[in-house]
Amino acid sequence: MKEKSGIKGRRMILLVILAALNLLSPAQQGLTLEQALRVAESNSPSMKRTRLNLIRSQENLNAQKASLKSQFSLSVNPISYSQNRSFNELISKWNSVNTTESFGLFTISQPIVFTDARISLVNRFGYRDSYSEYTESTTKGFSNNLSLNFDQPLFTYNRTKLQLRELELALENSQISYAVQLLSLERGVTQAFYYVYQQQQSLEIARQAFENMQKSYEIIRNKVEAGISAREEGFQAELNFATARSDFENRQVDLENAKDEFKILIGLSLYDDIIVLPNIEVDTVQVDIALAIDQGLANRMELRQREIDIESSQFDLIQTKSLNEFRGSLGLSVGLFGDNEKFRDVYSNPTDNEDVSLSLNIPLWDWGERKSRIKASEAAIESAKISLDEERNDIILGIRKVCRNLINLGNQIEISRQNVSNAQLTYDLNLERYRNGDLTGMDLNLFQEQLSQKQLSYTNSLISYKLELLNLKIQTLYDFEKKEQVSPVMKLEQ
Repeated sequence: MKEKSGIKGRRMILLVILAALNLLSPAQQGLTLEQALRVAESNSPSMKRTRLNLIRSQENLNAQKASLKSQFSLSVNPISYSQNRSFNELISKWNSVNTTESFGLFTISQPIVFTDARISLVNRFGYRDSYSEYTESTTKGFSNNLSLNFDQPLFTYNRTKLQLRELELALENSQISYAVQLLSLERGVTQAFYYVYQQQQSLEIARQAFENMQKSYEIIRNKVEAGISAREEGFQAELNFATARSDFENRQVDLENAKDEFKILIGLSLYDDIIVLPNIEVDTVQVDIALAIDQGLANRMELRQREIDIESSQFDLIQTKSLNEFRGSLGLSVGLFGDNEKFRDVYSNPTDNEDVSLSLNIPLWDWGERKSRIKASEAAIESAKISLDEERNDIILGIRKVCRNLINLGNQIEISRQNVSNAQLTYDLNLERYRNGDLTGMDLNLFQEQLSQKQLSYTNSLISYKLELLNLKIQTLYDFEKKEQVSPVMKLEQ
């Protein structure tokens, strides 16, 4: 009677477990891979940082472009007062000069990108009230100084154009970094997504094994009670039943842990109960290796990043060559100056102002500093070119490996599918033998384990093919399933 009570208790526990699973199911949020990727792109901390770097590069470029437009500035000094004392040796007396002054300075400045010059229009308007103790006189009047200035660097590189190009490349590099990060996120999320699915499948297979073991246990229990089978058979069946139950419960824990890690990765709350809904069906794709390599070399953004590195290194070389170089500057200025006690008569008798200046910087001796720095910059350029060649070879090598893996994984899918079919037929046949008493519970358990392993192997082969197909898309930026190019580069609206 004790044995029968134990059996009934274990059956009750099983029913409770299964009922709990069924109660949880309706509350679960189904999540497809596409939905998971959208959530991750919005919530992932790494994507947020990369997006902010992209925004920073864009705004730096916007600021530089704005600085190349006409600049207007107004400087105003409403009032200033000064008192200066000096000793007059002619009369041996100290004298004071008290001055009150107000002025404003209005400037329009326009850089010339083509020549790296700058042209500016400057107008200074002021009022001055001065009293001298020595002459006992007061001087009052308005003044206005209007000038047009032109400054042109000579014999050197165009700094304005270089700065603009550097910022353009920085923005492009940020866009590429965002795209690379996005592809990396897609890879990570996809792997985690399918890992959760693997755990779901493992739990389902464990549940099926648990139910099968329950059936086996019921059969042997009835046989033991009827005296057809030995009690040892019952003990073995009970052991198998307990093992299957333990595995079932362990798989539940593994699944919950996998879901928690997945939720953190994509930015969901840990309290969200989810279930992944993959499209696990696979149609093997015929991949032309030559086409894949051509697409990879044409589309891979890492190659463009290496090219940017080379161009940036060339900019460094240009700047290095400007150290201690022969250079000059040409300045031209024309203007009018007028002053009068009355505002309306300021330009009644103006004075013409013209100014021409030429300055030269002639290096004499720098102890080889410039020469050494130029050689260092040239070495950096050559190193960047080598990195470009290495990146190109790595891309070709990676694509060739992926293509071979896809062929092999496609074959493994067919083998795994056939193995599952054979294992299921084998289990069904041996289950019937077990019912008839021609097979022990231990032997049946081996066939059950074989079926579970083959089911898991089949699932894993499908997932491996899916992931490798994604890897090929990332390696080539070409979707061989849809036969179209992938363009993940993000551009902000101007």
